[in-house]
This record gives sequence, structure tokens and C-alpha cells, in this order.
Amino acid sequence: MNETLKRIQYLRKTLSYHAKRYYVLDDPEISDFEYDRLYAELLALEEAHPEYFDPTSPTQRVGGKPLSKFEDVTHTVQMNSLSDVFEYSEIAEFILRMEQVVEHPVFSVEPKIDGLSVALTYENGALVRGATRGDGTVGEDVTQNIKTINSIPLTIDAPLSFCLRGEVYMPRKVFYALNEEREASGQQLLANPRNAAAGSLRQLDPKVCADRRLDIFIFNLQEGDIYGNGEAPVSHSDTLDTIRELGFTTLRDRIKATSYEEIIGHIEKLGAMRDELPYDIDGVVIKIDTLSDRVKIGEGTKTPKWAVAYKFPPEEKQTKLTDITIAVGRTGVLTPTAVLEPVRLAGTSVSRATLHNLDFIRERGIMLGDTVTVRKAGDIIPEVLCAHPERRDGTEVEFFMPTHCPSCGEPVSRDEGDGAAIRCTNSSCPAQLSRSIEHFASKGAMNIDGLGPQIVNALLENKLISNCADLYTLSSDDVAKIDRMGKKSAQNLIDSIANSKSAGLERLIFALGIRNIGEVAAAALAQKYKTLDALMHATRDELCDIQDFGEITADCVIEFFSHEQNIALCRRLEELGLNVRSTFVQLDARFEGLTFVLTGTLPSMSRDAASKMIKDRGGKVAGSVSKKTSFVLAGEDAGSKLTKAQSLGVTVIDEAEFLKMCD
Repeated sequence: MNETLKRIQYLRKTLSYHAKRYYVLDDPEISDFEYDRLYAELLALEEAHPEYFDPTSPTQRVGGKPLSKFEDVTHTVQMNSLSDVFEYSEIAEFILRMEQVVEHPVFSVEPKIDGLSVALTYENGALVRGATRGDGTVGEDVTQNIKTINSIPLTIDAPLSFCLRGEVYMPRKVFYALNEEREASGQQLLANPRNAAAGSLRQLDPKVCADRRLDIFIFNLQEGDIYGNGEAPVSHSDTLDTIRELGFTTLRDRIKATSYEEIIGHIEKLGAMRDELPYDIDGVVIKIDTLSDRVKIGEGTKTPKWAVAYKFPPEEKQTKLTDITIAVGRTGVLTPTAVLEPVRLAGTSVSRATLHNLDFIRERGIMLGDTVTVRKAGDIIPEVLCAHPERRDGTEVEFFMPTHCPSCGEPVSRDEGDGAAIRCTNSSCPAQLSRSIEHFASKGAMNIDGLGPQIVNALLENKLISNCADLYTLSSDDVAKIDRMGKKSAQNLIDSIANSKSAGLERLIFALGIRNIGEVAAAALAQKYKTLDALMHATRDELCDIQDFGEITADCVIEFFSHEQNIALCRRLEELGLNVRSTFVQLDARFEGLTFVLTGTLPSMSRDAASKMIKDRGGKVAGSVSKKTSFVLAGEDAGSKLTKAQSLGVTVIDEAEFLKMCD
């Protein structure tokens, strides 16, 4: 072996060792500077000697061209989900069921990491595949992105073959930094670390995923040999100890328990630790520890009988309401927002929460300066639950809505159609204009990527646009004049604006921002009238004949097209080359009268693609679950919508069942 190859192999081994010390054991032995120096030396040697290429080299963590799509992976061992429980009484029932099958069961009680489940496959000691859970049977091959996670070893020091299951997550400090960057560039903020981790791992460009600095905890051995001597594992705890010795980061803060009291005690301990942890947990998993006992207890159709996941109730915390600000929406409605002393809820720091309207404030007796209880509805939207009058000190004051618009200064009035809404009477209000353009560019509308609130406001302030049609007259030179917009970003925005011209009538109708016309109603209008011109000449009686259209909805459409400025806007959009014809072609009517709600990440298609398949077959897609919902199509990491569907008895289907329905 020549000296160059010896040096390359030495550097690879040394860097892998120090990566384990840093990322897995949290006990570095050398400085970042020294690590970077060794890495740079290895990179230079590999570039000079491509004949020594090794896919498991530390330099290959981030590499390869962006993918066009992720390939499907069929799991050799089913990646089942767990049955959820929400009450301590349900845990007691679970323990009793276990005791009826096995004598003196031992339980592993461990935190439920709030992330994305993956399978890691090793052959002869080398990582060969990383795949998402998908529907439990088929996932996606995300190996390129898995390699960017530094705590996952590319090789281990033994020629073993096995498959591990772990939870990929985004550390809180990374999530906060990422949202700060997105806010500065005018991008929509990420809802929580779990969603951020799932979205990052499904980036087609591994360099983007690498920038997100994801991490992982291994929590299960799926199959294979981790001992190297043919020995069969005896307990779950033993397997995790061995997996950690092999160089993986395994679940922390787990215990073995033999009684209800021990289990509940550890749940309460983990619940109290949630705020201090550097990652999010959304519950506690209780599973039989002895593997032979698991075999006796058996498996259910989609969930194992020997484990349950206790889900923490929505966090509720008290904080101070320091102010109430007023936001003016695209239809002129004034919405009060609570300004709070920051409090941590469901993975993020919350400092603002909607108060909806004055009636909401009065019903809950909320005053400025009150101590209030807040939580996140569905772990996403902050809301104020109640005030605490008993904690008042006399400095609190009653809140009144303004008599004039805070944006333009014009008078406001109660909405005749909605007694709770207070609306600005000025149709040219600057706040309404900016919100309407933001809505026009939003994902469900024209889907203009990169056109966030800050960019819209900058375009308005620089008098580059005065309405949504002006977007289609912009040049990259115009956009590049805006602060923090380089030539590349400017051109990307112009390209996205140009691409939106082909969105079609359904999206355009929704983008226009007609009151009470959401995505479902917009689709119904596009399907009936086929062209924008035909819609503009619709009669009230025709509109009322559309299914689920009432008089109020019909009047909103008639009222919108009664204004000359709205007609002129539509004509100009057509002249600028936007597609004002329906692109909808219904294949059949098998889903007619059925309403679907989508939740979670589907294994082989986007939600948009699934929505189109439903609409193509005459069905509707709604954003929330109700008793009228026909089916909930649930993918990986389905959240509160799935829970509500189960509580209402709504039929839940996975992607495989959905595709059978579409065949």
C-alpha cells in the first residue's frame, strides 16, 4: 500500500472517530479548527486521487446531484405505528392486559421524540440505505439526506448487517435559527421543529438538508445481527445498549419499570423536563422490554399489542398579556392580536395569539395587563383560553376596538353580514392591498414562491406595484433594487411569477380574494363557468344552484364583480397572459358527494397530487375534520386531524387504500 492511500485511510478513520466523540458522545477530544484542518487535508487528497474514492468517506456526507424524485423502498420489516392513549386510566388498562398474558412484565418507558421515523440499513458494516416510514410498508429512499446527519455513522467497526429504526428531529436551536433566517428573507415561518425536520429530510437537494443540521435518536432494532456472534437479543434495553456501543445515538432518559406507579412517575418526570430538553417530545412510549414476551403478546393489524404511546395533553401555560394590536386583513376586517410575554408552547416560543374579535374578548373577560392561559390549537395555532381575574392588581384596563382604521385612518364599521366583524370602509386601504397581494401569491392561490410579506411591502413602498396585476410587469432589475435581494433571488422571483400564469381558473378565482370564496368554492365556480368572463356575467340564481352555495356566498360573487376596478383588474390579468380558463377535467363521479381531509406525509405523492385525484373524481377536499367528513387520508406524522377523526368515528384510510379507491 502506498503512502498516499495509507494517509487517506488514516484520515478517514481519525475523522470518523472524532465525529463520534463530538456528535454521539458529546465529548470532543480536538478543537473544531483541528477537525476542519484534517477534513480539508482528506478532501484535497481525495480530489487529487479519485482512484481511491470511497462512498463511506466522511467527505461523502454531502454529495451528489439533486434528485428529481425519491424512489420507493419496500420495508422488509413492517414499520408499524403505535396505539395512542391520552389518559392514565388507559395506561392502567394496558398494563392489566399485559399481565394477563405474561407474568411480571417488564416495561421500557422512554420519551417519544417528535420527529420523522426512518429505517437505516447496514450491510457488512456500511450504511447502504436510509428510508422514511411512509405507510409502514413502503417508504422513500432518502439515503443522500440521511448521510448528511453527522451522528449517523457511515461505517461501523464490525462487518455486521442489520436494520435500525430511529427518529430524525431538528434541534430547537437549529429551528429557531432557521426561522430567523426565513423571517429576514420574507419567507413563511416553519410551524414547529417536527414539520421542519420532515420537510428537510424530503428535500431533493442533499445540500439543503445538510444546512438544516438534523439529528437522530435510534430507538429500535428492526432486524439483523448486532452482536457478531450469532447471539439473539434478549431484551429491548440490551439491544439499545449494544447499538450505542456500535456508535449510534440512542434514546436518553429511558427506564425499565415493573409497576404502574413507576411508569406514571417517569411520565410526569419527562413532562416536567420538556421545556429544558434541546429537542421536542410529544409523549412517552411504554413497551414490553423482554422480546420473548412480545412474541407471546403478538401484533395487531397495524399496531403492536405490546406497546402504547401516551400523548401529552396540549400544553397550557399562563403568561402576561401586555398589549393588543390590530391587524387589517385583505377584506378590511380588523383582527385584535394579543401581545404576550414570551412563553414556550409545543416546540416554539409564543409571543402573540389571535383574539379573533371584540365579542371573543368580552366573552372571556380579557383586559389589557391580564394574566391569561394560552395553548396551541392542534399544536400549531396559539390561542388565548381565558383570563385570570383573581390575579389582577388594579392596573388592568378594558380594551376597545378603534373607531378608525389603524392603517389608513378611515372610519370603521360593524359588518352587516357578520355582526362580530369590524371592517375598514376604505377599499383602497394600504393594509388591505398588501394582504390581498400576499393572498394572491399564496400556495393555494397563484403559488408564487418567495413573495412573502416583506417582499410585498418592499415592492409597494418602492412603488414598483400598486396591485396584483403589476407583479406581471416586473423585471429582475426592478426586484434587485430591493434590500437583501440579489440578482439570483430577483430572477428566481420573476421566474416564479411567470410560472404562475399557467395556474388556471380555479386558482385564479381563489387568488382574487372574493369574500367567502375559499379553495373548494373556487373550484366549483371554475368547474361550472369554465372561463373568467363567463363567471363575471353569472347571475345570482345560477350561483345559488351550485351545490353548497347559499345566498350569502352568491351575493359575495355578484358584489365583487359589480365594482369597475375589479372588472378592470380581471381584464388586465387576462391581457398580461394569465390562463383564465378552467384546467379541470373530471375523470368520473365516483367521489361525488364525498369530502376528504388530508393529513400527514403521504409515502409516494404530495397532498396537492392527492387533492387533484379526489377532485378529478368529483370529490371535495376540506381543511378540517367534521361530522360531515367522509374520509381522512392519513400519512406519516398525522396530527390533530387524525385524532379528531378517530374521536368522531370518521373513516381513516392510508395511501394504499386511497389508490385502490381511485383505480
